[in-house]
Amino acid sequence: MIVGLIKTLRPHQWVKNLFVLAPMFFNKELFLPSSGRPNFVVVGQAIAATAIFCMLAGAVYTINDLVDVEADRQHPVKRERPIASGEVQEGIAWAMSVLLVVLSIGCAFLLNAGFAIVAAFYFVENLAYTFRLKKIAYLDVVMIAFGFTLRVVAGGFATGTHVSFYMLACTALLALFLGFGKRRHELAGDNVEKQRSALRAYNPQALNVALALTGGATVVTYVAYTLDPSTRSFFNSNYLWLTVPFTLFGIVRFLFLVSGRAGRGRKSESPTQEMLRDVPFVLNIVLWLVVLVAIVYRLRPSVG
Repeated sequence: MIVGLIKTLRPHQWVKNLFVLAPMFFNKELFLPSSGRPNFVVVGQAIAATAIFCMLAGAVYTINDLVDVEADRQHPVKRERPIASGEVQEGIAWAMSVLLVVLSIGCAFLLNAGFAIVAAFYFVENLAYTFRLKKIAYLDVVMIAFGFTLRVVAGGFATGTHVSFYMLACTALLALFLGFGKRRHELAGDNVEKQRSALRAYNPQALNVALALTGGATVVTYVAYTLDPSTRSFFNSNYLWLTVPFTLFGIVRFLFLVSGRAGRGRKSESPTQEMLRDVPFVLNIVLWLVVLVAIVYRLRPSVG
């Protein structure tokens, strides 16, 4: 049962909470203290905030599985989830989710009141999504994107760092892109109507257009960010644009994965699992981080 409870928390999905670290990272706080505080304090606050969001996310996933237990039993992959399969009793799952919510919100207030308010709002937003909004096509994806944006805002409050318009815009557009990709992935599965009611209002052609628009907008916004004079001045570098090819490759590779042409036949229940198992995608993320760290924290050419 313990193994089943851990699976219900979906640790592989916690990678999404790395967005909480974005304000600290892009404010040059990872290695170089730029806010007047010791950088280990800011980094510690960011890691604590990320851990809190992981606990909240685990509670949300558990509640989602409890609400969707009957629908999950109709899904060829989701029926193997611990609650749907009977591996974890529903009463124990409810108790775990309540405990995680109380613990995470309590820890959030110890960290920062503003952060705690955003974290609580994130949980309420996810409850609304779980019980109602996920049944409304397109609004469900908007709510997913809003959740990602809240992660970034929460990271800013937790560390006392500035969250720029570009960061929020890139996060929202990327999250919309990922959300539409998830729906495209689900739409190609079996028993579509039984596994998610909102899928009845989607069609592959509309989702392909949505993916193209949001993917293109994400790349354009990121390019604008790297070339913006204020960005170049803040990082004291002209070379942030060198990270653009990695962003473009990530967008294209994700489209390739959700299209089912990567050779795995959609055996994963979500594109997140596909991404984490895809060597080219993971390698691209690692290279993007290496180049970004080198530019932001190591290279110091003058801007001119």
